[in-house]
Amino acid sequence: MKLIKARVQNFRSIEDSNEFSIEFSDADRDSNVTCFVGKNEAGKTALLTALYRVNPVFGDSTFDKEREYPRRMFADYDERHPDGDAVVVTTRWRLDAEDRAAVQQRFGREGVPSDEFTVERGYGSKNVWQVKFNQPAIVAHLLGTADLHDEERKALASAKTLADLEAKLGTPGDDSPRLAALAARMKEEFPEASPYNAFWAVVSLPKFMLFSQYQRMEGQVSLDQIQARLKNPTDNDQVFLALCAMAGTTVAEAASINKFESIVARFESASNKISSEIFSYWTQNRYLKVQFRLDMGQPGDAAPFNSGRIVRTRVYNELHEVTVPFDDRSTGFVWFFSFLALFSQVKKQHKGQIVLLLDEPGLSLHGKAQADLLRYFKEKLAPSHQVLYTTHSPFMVPQENLLACRTVEDEIVQRDQQKPEVHGTKVGSDVLSTDKDTIFPLQAALGYEITQSLFVGEHTLIVEGPSDILFLKSMSEELKAQKKAFLDQRWTICPGGGIDRVPAFISLFGGNKLHLAVLTDFATGQKKRVDEIRRSQLLRAGHVFSADAYAAQPEADIEDLLGASIYTALVNATYGLKGKQALKAPGGPGRIVKHAEDHCRTLPADISEFDHFGPAAYLAENRKAFLGAQDQPEVTAALVRFEKLFNDLNALIK
Repeated sequence: MKLIKARVQNFRSIEDSNEFSIEFSDADRDSNVTCFVGKNEAGKTALLTALYRVNPVFGDSTFDKEREYPRRMFADYDERHPDGDAVVVTTRWRLDAEDRAAVQQRFGREGVPSDEFTVERGYGSKNVWQVKFNQPAIVAHLLGTADLHDEERKALASAKTLADLEAKLGTPGDDSPRLAALAARMKEEFPEASPYNAFWAVVSLPKFMLFSQYQRMEGQVSLDQIQARLKNPTDNDQVFLALCAMAGTTVAEAASINKFESIVARFESASNKISSEIFSYWTQNRYLKVQFRLDMGQPGDAAPFNSGRIVRTRVYNELHEVTVPFDDRSTGFVWFFSFLALFSQVKKQHKGQIVLLLDEPGLSLHGKAQADLLRYFKEKLAPSHQVLYTTHSPFMVPQENLLACRTVEDEIVQRDQQKPEVHGTKVGSDVLSTDKDTIFPLQAALGYEITQSLFVGEHTLIVEGPSDILFLKSMSEELKAQKKAFLDQRWTICPGGGIDRVPAFISLFGGNKLHLAVLTDFATGQKKRVDEIRRSQLLRAGHVFSADAYAAQPEADIEDLLGASIYTALVNATYGLKGKQALKAPGGPGRIVKHAEDHCRTLPADISEFDHFGPAAYLAENRKAFLGAQDQPEVTAALVRFEKLFNDLNALIK
């Protein structure tokens, strides 16, 4: 089943969160990850804590009225809740296909008309379920599937509830084996003639697991001390106990084993299992190994590690060939290891779906590692479990699906000079919060995503300026029209602003999702810069192209791939140059753009000033007519040059 809506009230800073949706839209009903974004002290932890009490994997599920009811309203508790205890959590669930099939088998197709039901929990001691039952339909299903004679079925047909049916079946003097069989079935499938008892028998509410940034396995564990706390283990103890379970042992057994190698081997086997999963998603450093030692406490060590058996965990760095205490390892790695150790055992112990509540996961992780953690959520957790997590980091916001975000803010309304009105923590399904601090992570995440995708695509070709884009597109269209090789449409062409800006552009936009290549002009003084880009590790090998290689001349711009005669004609057509004002092709192999610039400086002031973009725009608008009017051998030669360039670029994708 799936949690689809929730509401938290009367709990710590939360007076009424308002009902908020966990799913995003009908099109995304299979989405299982929800992100709660809010600044510090907004009430995010209180929100998850309240949800956790609905069906926790560890600890007490009760709410403490004296400690947890909003303090400023506690004196009015009885007045505010005259009918009993205050409700804290209201959750709405939807049956999945497997649950629905089990329900229909017991209740019939119409016995439970809705796939959705509600579970509430308050300052009382039990969950309150609200399920819509159609008892006449349930009775009809039981009678229709029972092996009864027609007269027996007719005698029971007036029963409209399970209680009515049970009463009729229990009438003294009925000795029919068929009626006895139906009575036995009811007793087994509908204990106490209650549809709720039957519903709970076929539908199990998922367990909630809450894990915070502060929970972590400790690097040193005194087996004597943890044994003494087994009846009331701490959160950190739970992680170590889970690791023991993965190792196929218990704390008591570990403390009594006489062979150190035996217990160490078990712990290392469990560690290897966790590590293999971690390093599929931990890209920060893959050269780490978790090691365990079991020894006796030394008198010089700090208590309680100065006596009894001590399990010490260390992390070995294969690159530096050194081990460090587990507690001294990066907080992010320790958190990830601890979470996987605990979750692996919770998943094994409570078979089926688990609702994971993660409070500020990855807070101590680098931004790239946080992206890895989101990938882990999506690929390893979401297919089988729901994940609800809080954050104020822009790198933990799912950029590809902002609809998965919910804002959390402590709403305080200031009216003129009056005392502020405190409304408590509110959860909004609209990511467009009015509080700037609340939406800052969303803005930052969206801004980063825009910079990565607004002008660039998965395969991005960086050129120097906008005119290069038009020349490439025009010649690609001409080649396509002539059924020759043209530029693969998966390439997104993006202006980088000149050769000097290309390295900065690559550093900014060269995220893991992007495949970048560079096409640059080549002139005196630029060789060193181009070579630096080629040698750098910012781009893959063979992804830097320069115009000189295709124009077959020492210095070249993209205009030189057109050829001197064609570009000369293009400039004349663009600016209407005729007669003595017309640009003539140069006699040598120099850069044709430089030749055009020098010529246009000699023209009268009433003629438009020359710029690189003008001819490119003219060709884009008049390609067929212009190229058709040129000397065809020259056009063919230009197309050959561009075709070679496009083939080389396309090969990078293929």
